Amino acid sequence: MKKILFMLAIVTLTACNGNKFHIEGTIEGATDSTTLVLEKSSNGEWFIIDSIKVNKNGKFNLSSTAPEVPSIYQLRLGGQTICFPIDSLDHLTINAKLPNFATDYTISGSEHAELVMKIDKEAMQLAGGKGTEAQMNAWKDKLTHQIVADPSGIVAYYAINKYIDGKPLYDPMNDNDLRIIGAVANSFNSFRPNDPRTDYLVNLLLDGQRRRRAASAKSDTVYADVASLIDIKLQDYHGKEYSLAKVAADNRVVLLDFTAYTADFAPQMNKLLNDIYQSYHNRGLTIYQVSVDQDNVGWRQAAENLPWITVFDPMSINSQTIGAYNVTGIPTTFIIKGGDIVERIEDPTRLKAAVAKYL
Repeated sequence: MKKILFMLAIVTLTACNGNKFHIEGTIEGATDSTTLVLEKSSNGEWFIIDSIKVNKNGKFNLSSTAPEVPSIYQLRLGGQTICFPIDSLDHLTINAKLPNFATDYTISGSEHAELVMKIDKEAMQLAGGKGTEAQMNAWKDKLTHQIVADPSGIVAYYAINKYIDGKPLYDPMNDNDLRIIGAVANSFNSFRPNDPRTDYLVNLLLDGQRRRRAASAKSDTVYADVASLIDIKLQDYHGKEYSLAKVAADNRVVLLDFTAYTADFAPQMNKLLNDIYQSYHNRGLTIYQVSVDQDNVGWRQAAENLPWITVFDPMSINSQTIGAYNVTGIPTTFIIKGGDIVERIEDPTRLKAAVAKYL
């Protein structure tokens, strides 16, 4: 699985050489108060590198110390992001339009950056049910051939960590997908032993193999009709820690929901949860919702106005909590009653009727 510890931090960089990469472009519809933030990912941990305000014509120009190895960056405007790789002395041009900064954009100047843009744009065309299962499979098959052709490349690394509708495109719980992850991990281990991503990829492969063996042995899962809950202790956006065990003891029924607030399905899912909450809250129902978002800023913006408990797992889907509950895709919801997990729901359309049975 993708390790997504998304921690917002500001890093002061001291250049060890004079190498710089450059990004310029135009944001159509922006004003001179529009701020762009450049962030770098270190195996999912995002660091702010720089920020810049566009000029009155929406133009911007920024540069930063070149990475020692190809790395993934993103340009953020509010809650919207554009991802791209940077390799040494790249000079990229990024043009985008508001209000759809994250979808209505172009990148030029780097073959790898253009490939990542192509992957993201093709994913957008299929996400949210816009593509059929056959179209998704055909696209994934084409992408797999691209990965296998250059398994030690930055684009392969990006692709196997891609998520669509909150689910991993290459799922370590799927044997075929795990083989592709293994091809990338083994290639990095052979040809890029000192790359910061290599250990992460090897651990991703080993963890996937371990979880597949555990699933095959039907051990340590919560698929049974009734199972004791595993306590979760995480903080909400005020910094207050909530214990799932304590919440379950204080309420008749609890919905434990794993979600990503920035995923395409999130607004509709939260609308459904709000309907359930308003219908049954006075009868002893509460919701304990765990965010596995890539960005805790996006989670905070979404969670602030929700009436139920919303907590953030900084380790995202690579956390022990996700592993303990055997969550392989989101949204996934559990119904808890009397301190026990009584039902697992992966189809949201069944959720309201299922809750009603226990109240």
